[in-house]
Formats: sequence, structure tokens, C-alpha cells
Amino acid sequence: MITRNFRPASLSALILSLVFFGNPAFAQEANTQKGPVQGQTGGNGMPAAAVTDQKIEAFAVAYLQVDKVRQEYSTKIGATSDAATKQQLQTEASKKMVQVVEGSPDMSVEEYNAILTAAEKDPALVQRVQDKLQKATPSQQ
Repeated sequence: MITRNFRPASLSALILSLVFFGNPAFAQEANTQKGPVQGQTGGNGMPAAAVTDQKIEAFAVAYLQVDKVRQEYSTKIGATSDAATKQQLQTEASKKMVQVVEGSPDMSVEEYNAILTAAEKDPALVQRVQDKLQKATPSQQ
């Protein structure tokens, strides 16, 4: 039996991805900045430009599924006033988001986080991801 242990940073990055790509101000900023400097690397030490279209497609599919979980749990969390229940729901949502990414074809949590980290430094990568998200088929959403 293979067991995966996730660091809190991985969960945080996964959750923050929803804020990162869902933030219209960031999208505008990404469009007004110049492209990356030659040889610029993402947070995983790989060149950000090395992210293949296949991986961006897999990321976009995973992102859409994670966003569904976020929306579902956001409603539940907003509907309760009990702090303990809110914390329990947030923990449950985090676990479910990780499961969604793990269940996505051609995408691991580590790859998801690597693309997210690379996108923080590469507006062109953000644009590529946003293009894939806009072209997603209804079945992927």
C-alpha cells in the first residue's frame, strides 16, 4: 500500500491556486507585465517555459474540479457560524481538493503546485493556463 504524505505547504498552495487564478486583478497585472527573462525558472527549479501544453491541459482540468469543491464548501462554510464546524469543513475541503488533483489524469499534487509556483513568476504561463480554462469543454467544468 502506498501512502502519500502532504505537507501543509502543498495544501496551502493548492488552496491558494484558487485565489491566484481567480483574481481578476492578477490577470490584468499579468497581461501588462513583460514576459519572463530568458532562462527564468519556476519555483521548482525547472524553466517555466518547460511546462508542456499537455500538463497545462491537465492542470486546467484539475483546477476546474478543485474550483467546484471550493464553491461547494464555500457555501457550506458561509452557512455556519460555529468556528469548530467551519474548521472541520475547511479541513474536509482541503482533503477533497487533494483527492481531486490526485484523481486527475496526468497530474499530481506536486505537478499542480509546481505549475502554480512557476506561474507566480511567469505571466505568459498564467495566460496559457487561462486560455486553457476558457477553452475547457462543459464536461470538464
